[in-house]
Amino acid sequence: MRCATCGGSESKVIDSRSADDDTTIRRRRQCMACDHRFTTFERLEEVPVFVVKRNGDREPFDRRNIVAGLQASAVGRPFESADFDRIACAVEDEARLIGSEVSSEWVGIAVLEQLRTVDIVAALRFASVYKGFTEAADFERELRLIKRD
Repeated sequence: MRCATCGGSESKVIDSRSADDDTTIRRRRQCMACDHRFTTFERLEEVPVFVVKRNGDREPFDRRNIVAGLQASAVGRPFESADFDRIACAVEDEARLIGSEVSSEWVGIAVLEQLRTVDIVAALRFASVYKGFTEAADFERELRLIKRD
């Protein structure tokens, strides 16, 4: 890290502490050449996750897409925006553990699994769109699957 005052590249860490809910480390440094003090922030570099669509297109993973689908399926249900964010974050965390690419099918199933544990009605609504239900029997089959789990 170069000093903003003299351009020196040698510095020592005077103080380190956690910042931004433990996702960042704030370091107070002192330049070895001119004694100027400055602050740096250290964050984990996240590898981007891509979603491979059914047609083969790849797009960056975007939690907002999951949240939008959850909001549509939970209209009139007792949900708060924090619930949507929690589910979207859980799915993203699982995707990062898998690797740099996941299929859109995997994302839909992961969202459905998370939603099933929270609200059965919203899970049925989500499944009806995601799985393309065309008959009442599709709802019955999905409800049996949810109750079995």
